[in-house]
Amino acid sequence: MARLIGTIARGLRAPIVKDGDDLKQIVVDTVMNCVENGDFTPRDKDILCITESILARTQKNFCTTEQIAKDVANKVGGETTGVVFPITSRNRFSIMLRGIAKGSKKVVIQFSYPGDEVGNKMVDPEAVRKAGVNPYSDVLTLEKFEELFGRPKHTFTGMDYAHYYQELIEEEGAEAEIVFSNNPTTILDYTKTVIAADIHTRFDTQRALLEAGAEVAITLSDIMNAPVDGSGYNDQYGLLGANKSTEGIVKLFPIKSQEFVEAVQKDLIEKTGKQIEVMIYGDGAFKDPVGKIWELADPVVSPGYTEGLSGVPNEIKIKYLADDKFADLKGADLQKAIADEIRAKGAQELDQQARLGTTPRQLTDLIGSLCDLTSGSGDKGTPFVYIQGYFDNMTAEW
Repeated sequence: MARLIGTIARGLRAPIVKDGDDLKQIVVDTVMNCVENGDFTPRDKDILCITESILARTQKNFCTTEQIAKDVANKVGGETTGVVFPITSRNRFSIMLRGIAKGSKKVVIQFSYPGDEVGNKMVDPEAVRKAGVNPYSDVLTLEKFEELFGRPKHTFTGMDYAHYYQELIEEEGAEAEIVFSNNPTTILDYTKTVIAADIHTRFDTQRALLEAGAEVAITLSDIMNAPVDGSGYNDQYGLLGANKSTEGIVKLFPIKSQEFVEAVQKDLIEKTGKQIEVMIYGDGAFKDPVGKIWELADPVVSPGYTEGLSGVPNEIKIKYLADDKFADLKGADLQKAIADEIRAKGAQELDQQARLGTTPRQLTDLIGSLCDLTSGSGDKGTPFVYIQGYFDNMTAEW
């Protein structure tokens, strides 16, 4: 019979995990306990997703602000360090900034405005327009910014990030200067040694700086990309994807994610006899329509996933078939015609009209977003998400 329920995402409750715990065993045991409890029956193409934070913690992948400071001083010289386009975040960037300040005599921060790359607003865009400021060309000192806009606070956190970052730098014993400009090369008027602190546009920023004459231009992925005095590290992403753990300790993005998901998959296949896909996920790739904040502050949604999760969906837009191609059909005839069309699609290149509205996003970005929304970041206690029916279509049967 036809299956009446499509995709199901379940948050799996797991034990509290600490540094050094055997996460692979905990993950597999959690899934098998659910199976033995009758919560679900594993099927081929099920997906098990594990949050990046819990993997990094069991790997003991941490570093201190002192270790960040040492790496920064070695890589940018320890004198005047420019920091271009940081996001405004207490959880994400503030702890990194402490380390940068510890490793520098002076830090010049260049904020983008009216907001950062993930949508945090420094100032209301309408206020910028009314002030006659051109954000594409105008450079503002902190004094000029305050003259025009006062000291605006973040909508959700109530923080005045310009002064918060300034005070944080000074607390670490460095001199601080703040400037606002959307041209990354503005920072070169203040220093020739720069850290491109943006996330998804970092390589564009770095290239622009080097082409404009920067002596040193590195990204956050170049800091803590190797161990410093026994610290954790991330060879691919460095400080990107890191979170504040305590006032002086940073949790880094996990390492060896690919090895981990493949090991978990192997154990699950042996225990269930089913081809279960596995992935690590962090931030979802969605934008909040109310707060206007893009949630993806990690460098990628998934740093590791098994082979069956590669690529993009191969889907037909049912609305197009019903409203256009089979507009003269209805009822059972329409249902059969659409089902036949879906069965026939296979892996062939689909007609562009049939695809219309099915944005070709990466499977891992879509699934990771579903998981982030399912597990949340609070007290649900579900760091693993088990998904069934994701690869089904309306023709799927039991």
